[in-house]
Amino acid sequence: MICPRCTAVLAAKERTGQVCSRCDRPFAMDPKIHGRGMHDLRIRRIAERATDRGRLKVTVTQLWYLSRTSNHVWEAKPARGIRPVVRWLVAAPLALLLLVVGNLTHGVPGAVGVTAAVAVVVAASVMRYTAASSAWWTIAPSESTFRQLMGSWRTAYEELPPGVVDDGPRAPAPRESLAGRPAAVILCTDHAVAVFLRGNGIPAKLKARLVEAAPAAAHEALVDVPDGLPVVVLHDADALGALLAPLLRLAHPDRVVVDAGLPVAAVRTRRSAVHRVSTASTVDAADLRSVADLSADDAEWLAQGHWSPLAAVPPPRLKSVVTAAVERALSARPAELRSTDGFLTWPAEVPADGPSRTKGAPAG
Repeated sequence: MICPRCTAVLAAKERTGQVCSRCDRPFAMDPKIHGRGMHDLRIRRIAERATDRGRLKVTVTQLWYLSRTSNHVWEAKPARGIRPVVRWLVAAPLALLLLVVGNLTHGVPGAVGVTAAVAVVVAASVMRYTAASSAWWTIAPSESTFRQLMGSWRTAYEELPPGVVDDGPRAPAPRESLAGRPAAVILCTDHAVAVFLRGNGIPAKLKARLVEAAPAAAHEALVDVPDGLPVVVLHDADALGALLAPLLRLAHPDRVVVDAGLPVAAVRTRRSAVHRVSTASTVDAADLRSVADLSADDAEWLAQGHWSPLAAVPPPRLKSVVTAAVERALSARPAELRSTDGFLTWPAEVPADGPSRTKGAPAG
């Protein structure tokens, strides 16, 4: 690998302990130890692109999604075959019965009975059973591993990559400075995106009040918001997110509600998008079609627990969508907004040296 400090080409024995033997300075990641693509120069390039060359601040979560090297999704599978216990409870008595009959019967009928007993045992032995499996997903590196690597980065460089801010539970929340009465509300259901917006002062620039709340608590979060302020909803491409804006419009018919969340149609079939699976989804596909006005394929995808995070959208693209959505909300009337309001074309592509995504069955 190339030393991120002195650009010397280092063999494995020349970088023991993540210290360059040429310049004697530490670095954070070694691809031989931390996995393919996990080296300082690549992470630095991705961070530079994500921050728009220093114009934006991005969160560790956003950098993790952009730095991923793979994203695999395995679909749920039903059980196949007959359980071994059930199989042998049937096969063993039947084979024994046929064997006894064959031994007590002379001639061809006896031979047939013995042969049938052997056939039953052989058939029960060669049958295979595959247990049902739930849908699951992986991202490499995992979020916990990537945060540990960012800890190593801090140790090596005394700070995170330029423009990257910590959005962990112990990180201090960015301060907001909105002067005067807000003109709009940004309702954000993703913590990493909320930290991104606050860190870049986007709500203040748009004269908007940022409200962070889970989808299930979104209605209560708007109780203290002055009547008449338009609401821009930011959410993941998931079942609850798809229902959020339509339900808010029903609860607040006199309020402008712009759905600027990540559209399912933009990520469901996009291989470069981050795909995850939740086993907690209980939303019916029919409800998603009728309430959220989704296509049958999109609704079924969400009902099966699939989802894609808003925080995985490239930050410059995310900023432009939020800005356009607030401007749209300020100029719209409540009756004009009933869908995703023209944001079906996003997100933009991920970095060229970023992730790959494949589907398949787990090995073994």
